[in-house]
Amino acid sequence: MAEAVANVARRINATVEEGKNSLDLSNCKLISFPDGVFKVLRSVTENIQVISLADNEMKAVSNKFFTTFTQLRELDLHGNVLTKLPEKVGEMSHLTSINLANNSLSSFPDKLTEIATLERINLEGNSITELPVEKLSNMPALKWLNVKSNPLDSNTQAALQSPHTYDVLMTTES
Repeated sequence: MAEAVANVARRINATVEEGKNSLDLSNCKLISFPDGVFKVLRSVTENIQVISLADNEMKAVSNKFFTTFTQLRELDLHGNVLTKLPEKVGEMSHLTSINLANNSLSSFPDKLTEIATLERINLEGNSITELPVEKLSNMPALKWLNVKSNPLDSNTQAALQSPHTYDVLMTTES
């Protein structure tokens, strides 16, 4: 555990000291985003555009995370155990890419459809059965949606078969 904490501290310090625009906390055994990190990163939160929290054990992401990192463009949360996203994710006015692959989502995070800048959504390997296809079609920037390895119901699969303004990757049952 101490080693994991030291690893997180090292990565955060490097981000602050080097003035990086990205923060990589993947594979850190995190179960949540550490509160202390908000304080340490306070001086650089406006610069951070890319965050990876991939391959941790996170069950949730707080609203505070999304209200702190307001300039975020890419967020990688794949390989966690997330079951939902907080309401504040819908206020991410610069987010272009979110990776939620291999989590424990059983429903589509509806707030994602409120992000006008979102171009890429990866939901591969979750337990999602339905998608708000009409809302997705109204997303102005959406170019790519990955819903492979989800138990999509037949209505959703049929709706995704028709042409869209974005590319859809999905597994079709034969």
